Amino acid sequence: MIQKLNFLEKKIDLIFKNKSLLQNAFIHRSYLNEHKNYKLPSNERLEFLGDSVLSLITSVYLFRNFPYLEEGDYTEIKSAIVKTESLTTSAKNLGLNEYLLLSKGEDKTGGKTNKNILADCFEALIGAIFLDASFEKAYQFVCRFLFKDRLDQLVKSKEYLSPKSRLQEIIQGKYKTTPLYRVLSESGPEHKRIFKIGVFFAGKKLGIGVAPSKKEAEEEAAKKAFENLKNI
Repeated sequence: MIQKLNFLEKKIDLIFKNKSLLQNAFIHRSYLNEHKNYKLPSNERLEFLGDSVLSLITSVYLFRNFPYLEEGDYTEIKSAIVKTESLTTSAKNLGLNEYLLLSKGEDKTGGKTNKNILADCFEALIGAIFLDASFEKAYQFVCRFLFKDRLDQLVKSKEYLSPKSRLQEIIQGKYKTTPLYRVLSESGPEHKRIFKIGVFFAGKKLGIGVAPSKKEAEEEAAKKAFENLKNI
């Protein structure tokens, strides 16, 4: 395993002082179910640490590179760039699945392509780099393998904005007013409500969203509204 990880060290241009720490980033808890006496624990603690380090790295990067943005923008961008899909893509690009240690059952059911497992592994690797090297090395790793060609484009295109925020920005920028959201109906028992919400502008219904919460329904309605913007 250690010898195999040498290829990864070359790929990320970082030689670990503590090889066990690097190996630990790839041990899924299912593997330990079949190897009770394995010398290392699962990567869950490293993933927990890596998640926090990644959050700080993202905040520092945005603060350094986008001083003109507001705190609310930082929050939206952070949510967009550190979501499971982004982490999974980076993990796949680095081939982290090749180093994962899983139970036979987890492996057979596609564990090495599981989005959550790969995203957790990527965060565990960040945690390992932070502990073995430094915050700055972890920062450089994230900038190179997660942010590169992605985060700057995300900010430039404003793709980080939620559908509701984007719709409001477009209508407010063009017409100096905001769209109106209205609950059209509620159904289901109290503990399991379903909301149907419409978004309106200038007397026209632009879209309808149906979801278990008002917030989700509004976002869905805003998403549908983009298709009808040309009719305004």
